[in-house]
Amino acid sequence: MSGDPRAFVEPAYEHHSLGDVLPAVATALGVDAGLPPSALELPPGERYVVFLVDGLGLELLRDHEEQAPFLHAHLAGSAPATAGVPSTTATSLTSLGTALVPGVHGVVGFTTRIPGTDDLLNALSWSKHVDPRQWQPHPTAFDRLESAGVTTTVVNKREFAGSGLTLAGQRGATFRGADKVGEKLAGVLEASASGPSLTYMYDGDLDWTGHRHGVASLAWQLQLAMIDTEVEQLRETLPPEVRVVLVADHGMVDSPVEDRIDVDEHPALLEGVAIVGGEARFRHLYCRSGAVDDVAAAWRAKLGDRAEVLTREEVVARGWFGEVSPVVLPRLGDVVVAARGSFSVMSSQAFPYETRLIGLHGSLTPAEMLVPVLVL
Repeated sequence: MSGDPRAFVEPAYEHHSLGDVLPAVATALGVDAGLPPSALELPPGERYVVFLVDGLGLELLRDHEEQAPFLHAHLAGSAPATAGVPSTTATSLTSLGTALVPGVHGVVGFTTRIPGTDDLLNALSWSKHVDPRQWQPHPTAFDRLESAGVTTTVVNKREFAGSGLTLAGQRGATFRGADKVGEKLAGVLEASASGPSLTYMYDGDLDWTGHRHGVASLAWQLQLAMIDTEVEQLRETLPPEVRVVLVADHGMVDSPVEDRIDVDEHPALLEGVAIVGGEARFRHLYCRSGAVDDVAAAWRAKLGDRAEVLTREEVVARGWFGEVSPVVLPRLGDVVVAARGSFSVMSSQAFPYETRLIGLHGSLTPAEMLVPVLVL
């Protein structure tokens, strides 16, 4: 049932993408929150719960009916959405939370250059030197919904309270710390007790398992079975009039060692490159002055059809990041490398931990880009 693993899926911004979910919820709640228009349609209701399962791509869900019978039963008739670009957690969560395209909200990768410096911003761990309210200055969808009279709550692990990524994409909502499944379900039940309300719930365990063991592993399959049980329990715990929507931020592919390249073993690829950023499936290359064309040519010659290598101007023209604000433009790589198939670009010196991962994401293949939107 899987699509061509080498093909690319373009992001469906303002149609069926992660950024369209909360505008669709606002419409379903019957409120005008001043959010961008969306072609995504959800059934009307006074209370909504949006549950995001990190790493649960649509193709992975379709291919694992035995492990996820409850979720699989809701696939029929559902319309998939796309992640944004890159298909990575930090970008996707900010797109969902702001209802903006990456080129506007500015979280355009796992690691991106802080303009005017030689430093990278790690968007998951953030940096004390970067104010998330300045990096992402726009009101979030939670802000706008609160202003429209909707009670908004984020139910997530305590460690994420006040994090840079939480502030960038979810500020405006009440944060409720909950580390265990029982705590999360109880928190969601209480937060959604009255309306109009939007409650957001997050689970990152499937993504963690996929990175470390791979999506073909028994560990990943068993973790998916646990997620399926958790979602079914959530639906059974909540009153039937509370709408539950399940989404994901991206899918994942396993990248075998033989389908990887370590740029530190190929000095010619680093000529003219000042900083290697992004992640293994979607690299941002920040070049020295005047070196962009040479860097792009060298990478194209070396990687061939294993990756799409584009200059900043080319990637902006393709619309991968949507509209790109002037302040966001220098955060994009001068050259961008998007992997095809199961290929990945490692840097054992800059990102040694990535070499130990099996499951990866970030590029535009169907397995990474297509995500479910299930009304439960």
